[in-house]
Amino acid sequence: MSDVLRVADLDDSAIHSLLDQYSLQVEWIADGDEIPDSFWGDEEAGIAGHTVYVRRDTPIHSLLHEMAHIVCMSAERRRELRRDAGADDIEEEAVCYLQVLLADELAGVGRRRLMRDMDTWGYSFRVGGTADWFESDSKRAANWLFEKALISESMQPTYRLRVDS
Repeated sequence: MSDVLRVADLDDSAIHSLLDQYSLQVEWIADGDEIPDSFWGDEEAGIAGHTVYVRRDTPIHSLLHEMAHIVCMSAERRRELRRDAGADDIEEEAVCYLQVLLADELAGVGRRRLMRDMDTWGYSFRVGGTADWFESDSKRAANWLFEKALISESMQPTYRLRVDS
């Protein structure tokens, strides 16, 4: 699917800057090489510990989704993390919500574009598309993120990793 934004469409420094705010690392994988610890394979981002693995063809939504998994999981799970985030339903919703918020932190992306890319890629929600979910059915995810101190009252990322279990 070439009609979604890819890592190659952004300046590397913007990606580094965003991950740096969380003390996370990005590891660049050479074109054509297998992405380590990718749950879905192909061009999808991989995760292990505090690292997100990407290639130039990795979709931005995948980078942000896997990054948000690292942010949202407990420190204990993060220490053991390789490939599978192991999130329950509410944490998975929170990951999607945070992923949308983080899109606003990347010039040239933004939440509207990211939500379109998520829909193009096949994300699905009970109420339909990503924008419908975000606007009308994501309160539980936002509350979870707030309770874990991962977003502020003004619904902005706090640039903290989850620390509780």
